[in-house]
Parts: sequence; structure tokens; C-alpha cells
Amino acid sequence: MTFDQTALFILLGTLFALLIWGRIRYDLLAFAALVVATLLGLVPTDQVFSGFGHPAVIIIALVLIVSRGLMNSGAIEFTARYVLSASAGLSRHIGVMAVVGAALSAIINNVAALALLMPLDMEAARKAGRAIGLSLMPLSFATILGGMITLIGTPPNIVIAQYRQEALGEPFTMFAFAPVGLVVATTGILFVALIGWRLLPARLSQKPTDEDPVSSLYVAELRVGDDAKENETTVADLYPIADEKDVNILGLIRHGRRLRGFARREQVLPGDFLVVEGEPKGIEAFMGAAKLDFAGSEKHKPGLTGGSLALSEAIVPDSARIVGHSSFDLSLLHGHGVTLLGVSRQGRRLHARVRHLTLQTGDVLLLLGSSERLEAAINWLGVLPLEGKRTGVIQRNKALLSIGAFALAIAAAVSGLVYLPIALAACVLVYAVSGLIGGAEVYEAVEWKVIVLLGSLIPLGQAFESSGSAQLIASNIVSLTDGYPVWVALAVLMIVTMTLSDFLNNVATVLIAAPIGMQIAKALDANPDPFLMGVAVAASCAFLTPIGHKNNTIIMGPGGYRFGDYWRMGLPLELLVLCVSLPAILVFWPL
Repeated sequence: MTFDQTALFILLGTLFALLIWGRIRYDLLAFAALVVATLLGLVPTDQVFSGFGHPAVIIIALVLIVSRGLMNSGAIEFTARYVLSASAGLSRHIGVMAVVGAALSAIINNVAALALLMPLDMEAARKAGRAIGLSLMPLSFATILGGMITLIGTPPNIVIAQYRQEALGEPFTMFAFAPVGLVVATTGILFVALIGWRLLPARLSQKPTDEDPVSSLYVAELRVGDDAKENETTVADLYPIADEKDVNILGLIRHGRRLRGFARREQVLPGDFLVVEGEPKGIEAFMGAAKLDFAGSEKHKPGLTGGSLALSEAIVPDSARIVGHSSFDLSLLHGHGVTLLGVSRQGRRLHARVRHLTLQTGDVLLLLGSSERLEAAINWLGVLPLEGKRTGVIQRNKALLSIGAFALAIAAAVSGLVYLPIALAACVLVYAVSGLIGGAEVYEAVEWKVIVLLGSLIPLGQAFESSGSAQLIASNIVSLTDGYPVWVALAVLMIVTMTLSDFLNNVATVLIAAPIGMQIAKALDANPDPFLMGVAVAASCAFLTPIGHKNNTIIMGPGGYRFGDYWRMGLPLELLVLCVSLPAILVFWPL
């Protein structure tokens, strides 16, 4: 081996060992490795930051932003409302959730798909009185499987497509992954729905007790819109929706006065306020399902300057400016563009109007506004925001706009009319102008640690290939499988890649495995496409550990899983994927 090869093997080996150790942030490790490689002369100085401008990095960032826009529009919530049922049996529920999760993962990032569906799955488990851990892992695995179907479903597909363009002059297209991906996803979904969840530890079958005993119930006022007169909706008509969203309807306010003798048969009229009690997510969901609005909605103009809306919870300390005052007194809405939507006071039901309520120390406020205005208002009021207590307000009236813009961008890219990054960038611009995503949210949606990881590893991967290190490993695999059919070398490559992906970030895995696959194809005088496709599939199969894929990490706490729980369902699933993907690759991408 040459000095460059030896140095790269030592550097990458140290990097992988530290990544598996997991005590240091992976983006910092990757960037440090890039700096060391440059100092050693392994990466040319003029290429050290080339990875950050790589198309794969841009596409991944744009996909994350588009995913946030689709989430904010309620397009996914609308679909889930009609396909999910808390009364369904566990296998059926897992099957439906897995199909929806896989389908979503094919069109948006699979991490975003899990983030959208996990609350729905947890809510269904709560209503059915079953353990959350029985269905969360199957859902996570299904979203990972679904990401294999399209180019934008998962980062490994994006990286492998761009690698193919650099190596062969043309990338994989948007749906080039679909034939193999659909076979793998369908088989995997059948497994997790019918068999996989039964392999989980028995302790996960214990029914949940009190899920969140410290959650706050807020009394809030929701405004009836102008179309109420045409629909002739009564309060009684809203009770089923309120029950579904776990919200209590407490009263009706008309012309500034709470109606006496509150009756279920009372028709709600434009300008009325419905007084409700519930948790923030329930109130927001009820507001959307019942087509209600909130006080001062005309003051909230989401767009390039305002940004999308969110609910934030904050507690009132002794020193807060708002103690002894109401939000009306302080002109919170007119002066700061933030609405006091609800108040929680130690579980007591409040009878005064929310905006006229004199606030006390210890009250918990439910504030609504754009992210920028919320932060400014919270600081001005002197209240303390509760960590992790922010809920996005879904702009359900823009669901068709979000879907249409995204579909148009994908169609333009698939037809070859527009370069994919440009098409996605145009979609992001539409979302920003329409107010689906705000200026700050564009940056919040991007997972910058992944961007730094990928931007740092791309030059290292290029150095790994140009130094002959990839060819060295490929030669060993070819020698090991000498005398066997070519597909055996492909199987060995996939097994090695799959094993690495269980312990490393899948982007890091594919950047190292792709050049090896290309060199094996050259050595065997075979078509490189099945080897690249094999790397893409195997790099996405991270089912043995909670650290191989972010989705597995996300569900670990809520599902009550331990490190050793994943292999019970993950090992047979990985073997199944290998058994079905290998022949599928050979059929659709002949050697």
C-alpha cells in the first residue's frame, strides 16, 4: 500500500471507530477528519470545501425544507384522518400505518414522514389502550423502507445518483429506484405488519398508564368564520369533532358576552367565539377540523416577513411585565402581533374572556404568532417559554397549493425540463412567498449536522477512490469470490454495506461503499448499475441498532426501547431484504 492509502485507511478507521463510540458529534468528527486529511495532503487544498457545493448536499437541504412546507399545509394530516382508526386490530393498524409511512417517505424525507405520523400512531395507541412500543418500531422501519422507492426519499439514493453522474456521466432518475424499492418495501411492510411486531420483547406489551400527567389544559377562545351562516352549524354538530380531538366545549360568546343557558342546539354565527378546553395540539387540531379561527387572525399575515404560525407555551414568573395585567391592557395583539389564545391556571376553569383576563404569577400562557414575533413578545412580556412546548399551526387552506407546487416541481424534474435542485428551489420559493414557511423556518428545517457531515465526507470519499483504496478493497472482494458467479460478489458487497450502515450514518456508508462497488464492477467487467443499486439498498437498511438511522433513534425514548430490542425484528428484516432485493436487482438491472 502507498502512503496515501495507509493514511486514508487509518484516518477513516479512526473516524468510524469514533462514530460508533458516539460520544462526539458526528458532524464535528467528519469536519475534523477533512481538516486532517487536507493537512496530510490527501485532499487537495482547492477541493477541501467542494463537498458543501455538491448537488447531493443541495438536494438534501431542499428536500428537508419542502418536507416542512408539506407538513405546515396539513396535506398529510388530511390523508391520515381518513385511513387511521383506533379501533382497528394491531396488525391492521400497523399495516395501514406502514403503508402510509412508506408512501410518504417516497415523496418526502423519511425522517419528516416519521415526524408526521408518530404523534398519530401514539394517539391511536392511547385511544386503543395498547402499548406504544408495539407499533412505533414497525412504523420507523416502514418509513425507512419507503425511502428506497424514489430518488428524494432517503439521502443514500441522492448520494448514489450523484455519484453515478460523476462516474458514468448520468445520474439515476427520480424513479429509477422504484422497481427494486417497491419490491423491498412491499415485502418489508408485510413482514412488520404480520410477523415483525410479534418478535418484540414481551415487556413492550404492557399497557400504558398515565401518559403525560403534567400536561396542561388550556381554556381558549376560537372565532367562528364567515361561512358559518351558510353551513348552519350548531354547537351540537361540533361535539363529535371535539370528542375526537380530546377538547371540551365550555361555552359560546356572542357580542362580547357569554351566553346564559348555554345550549347544544344553539347555531354558531359569524363572529361568535367558542370557548374550549384542551391541550395545545388538541385545540389546534379541533380548530382545523371544525374550520374555526382565532382572535386577531387578520393581524397574522404569514409570508416573507411574518413566517408560519406556531403555538408556544410559557409560564408567568413574579417579575413578568404581564402580571396584574391582561393581554388587552398591554396591546399584545395590536402592538406585537401575538395572540393570547389560552390560559391554564392550576387546572381551574376560567370564566372571564381570555384577552381580558388579569394574569397571575404561575399562570401558563398559550401564545400564537410567527416564530420571530413569538420570541420577541416572550422576551418583552418577561415570561419563560417551556422547553419543547411549541406546536405548529397547520395552514390547511394551503394544502392544495403545497401539493400542486411540489407535484409540478417533481414533474418538471422528471421530464428533464428543469434541473432537480432548481425545481426544488422553485418549490421552496413558492412555499416562502405563500407563507407556508417563514424565513427563519427555512434554516430551521435543514438538519445542518447532516449537511456538514456530507459536505466533509464527499472530498474524503473522492480521495478514497482516487488514491486506489477503493480498488484495493474491491480486489480483495473479487479474490474472495473468485470462481463464484458475479452475483456472489454483489451479495458480499451488500452484506458489508448493510453491516456498516447499522453502526454508521448511512451517508458515510454510501460514500465509502459506492466507489468499492464501482471498482468491483470494473474488475469483473460487469454492469456497474446493479452494484450501485445494491449499495443504495444496503446503505438504507439500518435495522439492527438505534444509531444506524435517525428514525430508530427518534422512537427509542417514546417507545420505551432498549439498544438490544432492535435486532429482534431488525435482523430477520435485513435478511429478508437481502433475499428479495438481490434477485430484484438482477432482474431490473442485469449484470
